Amino acid sequence: LTVEPPGNGPAQQEVVEDNTIYSSAGIEVKPDFPGGIAKFYSFIQKNYVAPDEPGLKGQVFVSFVVEKDGSLTDIKILRDIGYGTGKEAERVLRKCPRWTPAEQNGKKVRCSYQIPIKIETPEE
Repeated sequence: LTVEPPGNGPAQQEVVEDNTIYSSAGIEVKPDFPGGIAKFYSFIQKNYVAPDEPGLKGQVFVSFVVEKDGSLTDIKILRDIGYGTGKEAERVLRKCPRWTPAEQNGKKVRCSYQIPIKIETPEE
């Protein structure tokens, strides 16, 4: 009777999952909103509720990760202009439809993305 010591059997092919978060700048296929970025901005415009603060002007900068399944995670407000503008941007992004994920070397990958959301409320 011979007993093979463990590890000497057929070589197991290890599948290494690529969970690197790529920058959208150097990626082969950038993540995309269904219908394109203009549709994404129109989605935000339709769903974003500006604060009831007359004469508010500025931009909220948001970063997020488009996951391999197209969902948005790691939503961060990089800069907001107060009055709950950042929280509202986060709320809208959380209900956003799935994106088409980024691709690198023919495989879907995680990709970071940053956008400005322009806010302008009417003067009194």
